[in-house]
Amino acid sequence: MLTGLIGAGIGPSLSPPLHEAEAGRLGVELVYARFDLDDHGVPATAVGPMLAVARDAGYRGLNITHPCKQVVLEHLDELSPDAAALAAVNTVVFEDGRAVGHNTDWSGFARGLRTGLPDVRLGSVVVLGAGGAGAAVAHGLLTLGAGRVRVFDLDDGRAAALAAALTGRFGAGRASAGTDLAAAVAAADGLVHATPTGMAAHPGLPLPAGLLRPDLWVAEVVYRPLETELVRTARALGARVLDGGRMAVFQAVEAFSLFAGAEPDAGRMLRHFAVLTTSPERQPADVLD
Repeated sequence: MLTGLIGAGIGPSLSPPLHEAEAGRLGVELVYARFDLDDHGVPATAVGPMLAVARDAGYRGLNITHPCKQVVLEHLDELSPDAAALAAVNTVVFEDGRAVGHNTDWSGFARGLRTGLPDVRLGSVVVLGAGGAGAAVAHGLLTLGAGRVRVFDLDDGRAAALAAALTGRFGAGRASAGTDLAAAVAAADGLVHATPTGMAAHPGLPLPAGLLRPDLWVAEVVYRPLETELVRTARALGARVLDGGRMAVFQAVEAFSLFAGAEPDAGRMLRHFAVLTTSPERQPADVLD
């Protein structure tokens, strides 16, 4: 079974070992390849030709990551209801010659938050980033019952468009595009970061450190590195923190199920992820049995 990942700067991705090891445990022959836009020197729009090549080569499916989650939409034949609602795709499955887009990011985030920070308050949550990851995170928060989500993005128009789409799905007053970040964070119960800032290629904090406080829980979607500057800074203040690992694993669990038609062991994949992020040289067998 041929699968893979399309995105930029994906060299450090742990998706290949996660998928391949779990497939081996389930008796499935699976290869998971990386198609890095940066390695080929091509823009996000190259996702279309890459999809076509993969389909012709007999691939079962592909994961899609930054910066292609929204660009890929025009190259698909069909969208799952979740992907259509979010206008973002992170998993493409080839079925009977058709490319079908799915979104496992929102449910992966929701499951990660529910299990990693099970009792945090969700009255008001600030989301940084209105791209594909931000859309998934905001949808997940509102599905979990968040009272209100305020979306911030460097592109005000994109934040406004996401807030409008969320309002259409969840009702008036549930989502808005933020205008004053300091005031919104001061009034919030939690903060979710959904931009590339903090990745190895994009180091730094996505907001001024002075806006963080001990009673503001913080969730991160970046997982390479697992301890981003945001995670480290918030944790040092005494805030409750959820790193990007759980979202990464749980979205992979659902994507694997779509590819293989078999239910993976989420606990085993979490344990494997923990090993990969602490001792990459260790083999899956060290912890999976």
